[in-house]
Amino acid sequence: MEIPYTVQPRPDTALTNGKIGIWLFLASEIMLFGALFATYLMLRVGADEWPKGAEFLDPKMAAINTLVLITSSVTMVMAWASLARKRFSTFRLYMIATVALGGVFMFIKYLEYMAKFDHHYYPETNTFLAIYFTMTGLHALHVFGGMAINAYLAGPGSKLWHKDEEWFTNRVENSGLFWHFVDLVWIFLFPILYLL
Repeated sequence: MEIPYTVQPRPDTALTNGKIGIWLFLASEIMLFGALFATYLMLRVGADEWPKGAEFLDPKMAAINTLVLITSSVTMVMAWASLARKRFSTFRLYMIATVALGGVFMFIKYLEYMAKFDHHYYPETNTFLAIYFTMTGLHALHVFGGMAINAYLAGPGSKLWHKDEEWFTNRVENSGLFWHFVDLVWIFLFPILYLL
């Protein structure tokens, strides 16, 4: 059975069903993170005193992580562009690089968390650290999820390329949209938590 509009765009939206689905999913994710950012704002505005992020956090490590995620967005675009040019082996290299950069981000985040725990900084220490661990922890789960999807597409899922190149390319594009969203969330988390 063939599912309609998986490769060809729908006539009513000019988008494939997969792209509509990923945009709807990202809209729900925007609401989730938007609620967390709004909570952070309300807590900060309502507090008599609010610590600067640098009192508890390491802005240099976070800046490195920012560069890592921005680079991973570039490699994700290059992976998709390689498929659009029918260069499958190049796609795999870029997709593996994207997953590896996600791993570097997670490793740096692990080091950062361990440094907090070594200093006995926990979510119950204060409101700032509670929101820090909540927001960065949820973000890290999204990074891990994106890494899993991208690793699947670069590994066992890549067999789909040989069945239907256009369909597979659409899947990679949708995965890329999620990855870029994860990067964009970090672009907001970095200055709000670490620099202000």
